[in-house]
Amino acid sequence: MSRAQRNTNLAAVIIPLLAFFAAIVLLWNKVVGWNDLLLLAILYVLTGLGITVGFHRMLTHRSFQTSKAVERTFAVLGSLAVQGSVIQWVSDHRKHHAHTDEEGDPHSPHAGFAGGGVKGTLKGLFHAHVGWILTEEGGAARAQYAKDLVEDRGMRRISDNFHWLVLLSLAIPAAGGFALSGGSWKGAATGLLWGGLVRIFLLHHVTWSINSICHFVGTRRFDVDDHSTNVFWLALPSFGEAWHHNHHTFPRSAQHGLKRWERAMDPSAGVIWALERLGLVWNVVRITPERQAEKTLTQQV
Repeated sequence: MSRAQRNTNLAAVIIPLLAFFAAIVLLWNKVVGWNDLLLLAILYVLTGLGITVGFHRMLTHRSFQTSKAVERTFAVLGSLAVQGSVIQWVSDHRKHHAHTDEEGDPHSPHAGFAGGGVKGTLKGLFHAHVGWILTEEGGAARAQYAKDLVEDRGMRRISDNFHWLVLLSLAIPAAGGFALSGGSWKGAATGLLWGGLVRIFLLHHVTWSINSICHFVGTRRFDVDDHSTNVFWLALPSFGEAWHHNHHTFPRSAQHGLKRWERAMDPSAGVIWALERLGLVWNVVRITPERQAEKTLTQQV
């Protein structure tokens, strides 16, 4: 990783963090209104689904097929989440699946941290949550892990223009705040703060929690050779990604929630179902109960 890329990633971690503390500690009930929270909620959902439905289930794992227009729409939405360019994100995540919790996994809390006691555990969790962004992000060979996207001119264009999409991710809530406040520059500033920086901070840490928490604590019921877990209380804010053990057992499944009550807490699967009903996606991968039973541990832990 170059120094410029490391500094950019560091800024992407620190600036939303500082904005979050400024917003919560200093500005709550002073310069936040319903317009700001509305922008935060709408953009959190849209950009979050851009990551979970777009970057993850559609582009990384090809859990369903769709048109180029739908692919590129979700690729743009995912880019607005400011978690890296689409080709970089997919490359890193495919590498994670190729080396899960072993040497080569870019963000495992276990690989390289075994036997370290409490100190090693904390180091592993920090690395999996945020430390890897400063050392490993973008390290996966794109030609190896995301050749299909590298060869797609539209995806290359979206990926190469990621920096402009970051600016757009901030400009949209600022413009929205300006419009909703009747042309107030204060409205633009608070829209930028809450709908932009605070939203990016929240979505970052929910996504990163899948890397850290969902490889450390939680429940398991399938026979897989990694440390992935299901964490129910993260399911809704992560749009179903926290059924992470299920996902590592059946990576191509469009549904990460496999039990009926888990599916109720997998909004991404619901969006895919709705798109399927509209004829916008097809060949959706779902796992039969029989296949699940084949992988289920005799004694669940």
